[in-house]
Amino acid sequence: MSLGDEPGYGDTPRGDDGGYGGTGQTRTRLPDRGGDVYGGARRGRSSSRSLVTVVGVVVLLIAAIAFANRGDDSSSSSGNGGGAGNKTDSAPTSASGERPVQSKVEGIPSGFAHSETGAQSAAANYAVALGSDGMFNTAKRHEIVQTISDPGAMDRLRSGFDADYSADFLKKLGLNEDGSAPAGSTFVNRTLPVGTKVKSSSADAATVDVWCNSLFGLTGEKSTNPVTNGWFTVTLKLSWSGGDWKIQDTSQKTGPTPVNGDDPVSGADEIGKAVEEFGGFTYAR
Repeated sequence: MSLGDEPGYGDTPRGDDGGYGGTGQTRTRLPDRGGDVYGGARRGRSSSRSLVTVVGVVVLLIAAIAFANRGDDSSSSSGNGGGAGNKTDSAPTSASGERPVQSKVEGIPSGFAHSETGAQSAAANYAVALGSDGMFNTAKRHEIVQTISDPGAMDRLRSGFDADYSADFLKKLGLNEDGSAPAGSTFVNRTLPVGTKVKSSSADAATVDVWCNSLFGLTGEKSTNPVTNGWFTVTLKLSWSGGDWKIQDTSQKTGPTPVNGDDPVSGADEIGKAVEEFGGFTYAR
């Protein structure tokens, strides 16, 4: 159930204004009947003028203080930008400043830094590779697994993925035996990392969560598996091997999943054309 379906979501409580203006009545203060009525009235105006003067002075002081603080913030910001000793904290999703990769092997980025940031970059890139349409073709899948796996875990990972992408599974999806789409349709399988999180790390090992969005399905009028989007988190256990981060093990769970937007759904032809015209990306944090 979406947030919009939650009881009271987005509703403002009615019938209770907290006592502020609730009665809708105005209380009028009458002048004192005893003594000089005009004298009393003059005293009242004098009091009102004094109150207005005090309020005006207070407002001017507040405005002056706010302007002064604004000036201090501007100079402080420019100072932080130029001084090495005034480094500000970066947001978790901001770029690290480190060059993420030096090269590619079989189209997959490689040469990650021997650090937590490097492990996160490797995990994000490996999630893209493992979530690509190449995994549905046996030869391409073996190339991907060989490129990103730790040598000691390679055979185990390859056997596990071969079992996942069985002939029966491909048939259920409407794909050919080699993982290709039938004539008149296009197969889509793309993984889009949203963020990474280090669960644990040491000098030569790291476990990283990668939060992902995905596109998956078949375009075409006769498709029974239209292209849909999904959200999942893949956990990658990495080890430092041969001068790079490599995969020891993988697991996956659904979500976190945001509320769907109100964008109109595109037709199969439009999706198919977009997939052909917009190339996918490798990813580097």
